[in-house]
Amino acid sequence: MRSFLLIILLFTALFIWMGCSDSNKKKIPVKKVNKISTAISALPESVMDPRDNVNSNEKIELGRLLFFDPILSGNKDVACATCHHPNTGYAEFLDISIGANAKGLGSKRKFNTPNDIPFVKRNAQTIINTAFNGINTYNKYNPEDAPMFWDDRVKSLELQALEPIKAFEEMRGHGFDEKEILDEVVNRLNQIPEYQQMFKTAFGKDGISIENLGKTIAAFERSLVTNNSRFDQFMRGDNEAILISEKEGFELFKKVGCVNCHNGPMFSDYKVHILGVPQNKKLEVPDAGVRDSFGFRTASLRNLRYTAPYMHNGSLKTLKRVLEFYEDIANGKTRNPLVAKEQFDPFVRELELSVKDMSLIISFLNTLNDDDFDRTIPVKVPSGLPVGGNIH
Repeated sequence: MRSFLLIILLFTALFIWMGCSDSNKKKIPVKKVNKISTAISALPESVMDPRDNVNSNEKIELGRLLFFDPILSGNKDVACATCHHPNTGYAEFLDISIGANAKGLGSKRKFNTPNDIPFVKRNAQTIINTAFNGINTYNKYNPEDAPMFWDDRVKSLELQALEPIKAFEEMRGHGFDEKEILDEVVNRLNQIPEYQQMFKTAFGKDGISIENLGKTIAAFERSLVTNNSRFDQFMRGDNEAILISEKEGFELFKKVGCVNCHNGPMFSDYKVHILGVPQNKKLEVPDAGVRDSFGFRTASLRNLRYTAPYMHNGSLKTLKRVLEFYEDIANGKTRNPLVAKEQFDPFVRELELSVKDMSLIISFLNTLNDDDFDRTIPVKVPSGLPVGGNIH
């Protein structure tokens, strides 16, 4: 018995000595990896309003009229609907937009002669589902802090609605500077009794103001939602809503790494990434994106049927070309001489995309299309100007 106790004491002492010895050794630091959530779900079935702009039918209908009324533009020739028309999914089939001093709709739009106004340097994103901008993988979002535009330069639909009016090449044109155009528009609206009454009904005694102008257009834009695509139905439990090949495409979409940036209900992480997208040759000066980094915010993948051509400058005409572009940059090939491969976003290096995967991924992306959206076009607008601007 004593021998047994002695053996136990010896082993205990040895164990303590080894522990003390190890404590003096240099510990190797464990590298901390920032994990991201790549969850995907259906879009919410209802829209959240900002606290200071609760939606109403009066705001929506007023916003619709203003959206189609070229009275908002400097020379009364461009409306919001000029580049975001319901017939083209509230986007347009142009690589980069043509705003002031032009005629026609979509691909038929051309500058007037003479002209010294440049192209709008970026592709017109669809207004549909912008109510959900900023939504994360947990279906949480704040409409008062929602990221807008390719460069994330303003937050909220309320502020976004005013930016094109101020932009020279979009709606302002010649005649007014950026600091005075919004006051000019408010003065014009105040001269129209129908608008006076509609603003009073929608906003009470505050009536027509720059702030309420942004709020009512945002209210209309927030009503343009497509949240019942076949994919949404599938994610809500209808296993027959999408085909087997589309399910395979969904699995590949996740497996090859597309989901790293295109996640959440809107298939966007709403972050800025550097990809080295080819330059659009129509632009005299290269578009350097966010803080001259050549980075741009991740676009949503919903309703891609209406948003071609693709990328921030419309330089890729089809989804197949988009996927081929991603395959190239994942393999270290550069498509933009101003962006070195060392600048590419780290997620690009994780892509494992091959030609054989592309058709299935594209078939999956088509399940995100939803044709059920409001296409209502006013017969006339209170200003008496052409509905939608000079588009005919």
